[in-house]
Amino acid sequence: MLLRDARLVALTGPAPGRTDVRVGDGRVVEVGPGLSPRPGEPAYDLDGGWLMPGLWDQHVHLGQWTLASARLDLGPARSSAEAVAMVRERLEQWPDVPVIGWGHRPTAWPEVPVVSDLDAIGTDQPIVLIAGDGHHGWLNTVALHVLALPTREDVVSEAEWFMAYGRLATVLGTDGTGPDAYRRSMEAAVAQGVVGLVDLEFSGGVADWVERWSEGADLLRIRHACYADGLDDVLARGLRSGDPLADDPRLTMGPLKIISDGSLNTRTAWCCEPYAEKAVAGFEEGQPNQTPEELRALLARATAGGLDVAVHAIGDRAVTEALAAFGDTGAHGGIEHVQLTTRDDVRRMAALGVRASVQPAHLLDDRDVTERLWPGRAERCFPLRWMLDDGVEVVLGSDAPVSPLDPWLAIAVAVHRSGDDREPWHPEQSLTAREALAASTDGWGTVAVGHPADLVWLDADPLAGASDRDHAAVLRGFADHVRAVWVAGKRVHVAG
Repeated sequence: MLLRDARLVALTGPAPGRTDVRVGDGRVVEVGPGLSPRPGEPAYDLDGGWLMPGLWDQHVHLGQWTLASARLDLGPARSSAEAVAMVRERLEQWPDVPVIGWGHRPTAWPEVPVVSDLDAIGTDQPIVLIAGDGHHGWLNTVALHVLALPTREDVVSEAEWFMAYGRLATVLGTDGTGPDAYRRSMEAAVAQGVVGLVDLEFSGGVADWVERWSEGADLLRIRHACYADGLDDVLARGLRSGDPLADDPRLTMGPLKIISDGSLNTRTAWCCEPYAEKAVAGFEEGQPNQTPEELRALLARATAGGLDVAVHAIGDRAVTEALAAFGDTGAHGGIEHVQLTTRDDVRRMAALGVRASVQPAHLLDDRDVTERLWPGRAERCFPLRWMLDDGVEVVLGSDAPVSPLDPWLAIAVAVHRSGDDREPWHPEQSLTAREALAASTDGWGTVAVGHPADLVWLDADPLAGASDRDHAAVLRGFADHVRAVWVAGKRVHVAG
């Protein structure tokens, strides 16, 4: 196809004036003014609109995001009692349907959530309430039994919860997670200019994605990650990161995902210093999910099998230990989140060639909690400027459904670091709009010959404006400027 009269978004260096872009065999093959259509070649007139590489979300739990619209939103709950009241209201409306909730953040609640509070509702339906950071489930006894978990009074957290999450289909059946539902999630993503996702879903494997893809959930590029419990299967199939899974280069094998520590809100992120309040007894600095030996063994197996690794590390101690494991094993890949770290470890990331996969929108939720639980450490949180200045490759994502699958929100927060009327939170760590946008295009800069034909046509320039509050406000709503999207040269979205 031929895209005529385009202005290229200048992500790397100056962009030419109005130009034409020719695509063939799924790649950009020619860029220059005055190109003429070839016989039978489709042509699109962009009318002086802006053309850029498509956006990527480098950290998505796509199954959970697909289910999110059917879940009870517990984000507004400010106490256990309020959350229970919301569950009661849902059961009054649908008494014969299990309650799956999402989004409660009990860090600031006056009491901790307990099973007996949910049991007191007196229902035979399972109740599964998933924390807003995804790191624990608050269940009633019925749900504990359905998910084959021991009876208890407290929440199910970390590794035990991630394993249990994969059994949620026993509560829900397959409703909401079939290929049609995945396809709808993809359609919503491409409407924002997204051409690719790294799927870090807790459950499912290669066979699930191949089947889903064959049944129509094939609209954009997907990199499928596995976890330790699926590593044997991936290695037995001889799959390496980047290999196609379904004879289609758009669906490929991604990294081995390892969750090496917990989260800030559950006070399980592994830190060098104790939490300031309500720390987990016996683990005042948080805790790792593997021993150093176990972590290194996983990285070594993945590396020997040709897999990249993606190591979840939120606390500064977890980042330090992850980098030590990368150094000792020669593993390739990145650290997910890097929420709290030190300047020395940022420099070590650069020296080791370890990528930083960061979700800027998390700072909107964690800004106030950080000041309470990690006092005096906020200047080391989400240190995007340090990373770029020191030569670390930075890629952005959402961690949907923890934050919305919205790349423009991530870009805007990276630029302004505030989601309300307050001044930016440590603005010295901000990125420019050009830097944030470049960190969202999977490493592709200004459209050029040889690029994949994963392209977005915009009716406005996302780089027009200073990197300040006003520009960030514009970027938040920039999905409205998406006119069309192509993936591997095929048009997958056109604005209505």
